Amino acid sequence: MANKELHIVSTGAQSINTFVSIISEIHPFATAIHLREKQMSARDLYQTINQLIQRSVPLNKIVINDRIDVASIAEVGGVQLAYHSLSVGDVKRAFPKLRIGKSVHSLEEAVEAELQGADYVIYGHIYPTSSKKGVIAKGVDSVEELKKQLSIPLIVIGGIKPSHIPELIDRGVDGVAVLSGVLLAQTPIEAVKEYSKMLSKEMIT
Repeated sequence: MANKELHIVSTGAQSINTFVSIISEIHPFATAIHLREKQMSARDLYQTINQLIQRSVPLNKIVINDRIDVASIAEVGGVQLAYHSLSVGDVKRAFPKLRIGKSVHSLEEAVEAELQGADYVIYGHIYPTSSKKGVIAKGVDSVEELKKQLSIPLIVIGGIKPSHIPELIDRGVDGVAVLSGVLLAQTPIEAVKEYSKMLSKEMIT
């Protein structure tokens, strides 16, 4: 997929056994696998990581949301920070080996994340999505303006379908993050291949 990234984010709507089973099949087509399970304890997260490892999912592809302690102890590839998390700068100083992403919702938040040392940002939501009912989507035009201000990778999230990828890449994005579009698809492996194909296709044309 060249340098265009595909992040798969857990939905919180599936059993861990189902999630692990799907990820074990689709991980070769993904850049990163995010464990975003707010209801899970540190122990549960750690056990889930071990299950993924046992199914041959590379450690360096696994990203833990917010729980820096689990990410560090499990020696996964990265951590995704939210607005309520510790600051990017503090985490970067303490855990320099982790790839640190920051979830942002504005130009100001994105620029601040980069200044603090974030390795990439995830920005959204871009398109209307059922998980953000009543919240106005950011839209594709905001992506172009944001990209002009950043030198780190810009990953976008929210209601993204494979057919959206050409217009997103036209506006400079470095990758997409997907939840239900892959994990809740009727055939996840075919869905992830379609996202991957569109990202790769745009790199070639």
